[in-house]
Amino acid sequence: MNQTKKIICLTPVYNDWESFSILLRNIEKQYQSVSGYSVAIVAMNDGSVDEFELHSGTSLAVEIVSLKNNVGHQRAIAIGLQYINAEKSDFDFVVVLDSDGEDRPEDIPELVAKCDALGSKKIIFAQRKKRQESVLFKIGYFFYRYSFYMLTGQKINFGNFSCIPNKLLKKIVYQENIWNHYSGSIIQSKTPFDKVLLNRGKRYAGQSKMNFTNLILHGLSSISVYFDFLSVRILKLSLMGVLVCFLSVISVLYVKIFTDSSIPGWASNLILIIFTIILQLSSVTLIVLLMQLSARKNVKSPSATIYKDFIESKTQIQP
Repeated sequence: MNQTKKIICLTPVYNDWESFSILLRNIEKQYQSVSGYSVAIVAMNDGSVDEFELHSGTSLAVEIVSLKNNVGHQRAIAIGLQYINAEKSDFDFVVVLDSDGEDRPEDIPELVAKCDALGSKKIIFAQRKKRQESVLFKIGYFFYRYSFYMLTGQKINFGNFSCIPNKLLKKIVYQENIWNHYSGSIIQSKTPFDKVLLNRGKRYAGQSKMNFTNLILHGLSSISVYFDFLSVRILKLSLMGVLVCFLSVISVLYVKIFTDSSIPGWASNLILIIFTIILQLSSVTLIVLLMQLSARKNVKSPSATIYKDFIESKTQIQP
């Protein structure tokens, strides 16, 4: 006899209650007649202006946690993870998904099954094999992934849709970087993870909040997680640039002194330009080093209870 897998679905919501209602109906329809799964919902109301009334009658245990103000998609997830870790005990897995339908609830069993098959030792992310966004968004997402790889040396081809086993949740809630970018922090912290190929669904209703500007901010948040690595890479590139400049100065002086190819005045002007570049690169290197040293000298005790400062109210609807 298979043991029932107890799942908490964590989803942030910001003025998108119509999609959230459809998500609830789809989850209820998907799992009310399926044995082996017990699903509850924790929705993080990220400072929504629109009000939502959740009527009783659903077969799901639904809890809406309202935040005092809008903190953004990633921080709402971080608060939700800390909240579940601190105030929920009877669960096996936390599934993080968007409320708009692009993360399909019918794919939850596949995430949970792989997580369970690996002994709950890894976080399982959904890697997209087919996307539904516009061409412009796909182009922007391509450059985001390419920039992330070039700046950090890591590949990121998945988002928030994931399955977290209970015992790993107790570790990741102490990571400071989950407040900037959830999936990026998992990679940076070297928390064990794996992926499954899943199609991305279509949005249930309304317009996506992830426009081109938000995508850029999202990308910068993911890169900021790698500040240590990024500062070292900038330092290396700056030193390489300074070395190239010095070699260029030597070349210019060689041409001026030992050949007849020089043009009057060009060597001094070129050397002045090169030394200006050296000064700029040295300034960048110094600033990065000072920022890195300043960041490393500040030691803060990790906390898994910061979430309490953000929560305004909680509403529970029991089945």
